Amino acid sequence: MAATVVTMRMRMIPTVRAMASSSPESLFVKKTIASHQTVIFSKSYCPYCETAKTVFKDLNKVPHVVELDQRDDGSAIQDALSALVGRHTVPQVFIDGKHIGGSDDTVEAYESGELGKLLGIEE
Repeated sequence: MAATVVTMRMRMIPTVRAMASSSPESLFVKKTIASHQTVIFSKSYCPYCETAKTVFKDLNKVPHVVELDQRDDGSAIQDALSALVGRHTVPQVFIDGKHIGGSDDTVEAYESGELGKLLGIEE
């Protein structure tokens, strides 16, 4: 029986200092990513966001969550985030400054065991 290898597509983003934009929203995104091990940019009513948050709950990890729909500047933050990662959808998940992706990417990383490795969880 052949083994199946699952590879995860993580997008490497430039370090916070290397990013060019300096709008207040862009600076907020960069500072937030740099200040927390795990960050989820989310919307409170989004079922895909809930799925991503549930993955971290299952791993007994508490991510820093930015609920864009509950902020006056949420739309501008989402635009800045989109300029950074090339996606305008939520959730967008970061671990140790690396862009993991959205809900499907997070679930895939969880199921393959890569997410646990990134978070330093021993299995």
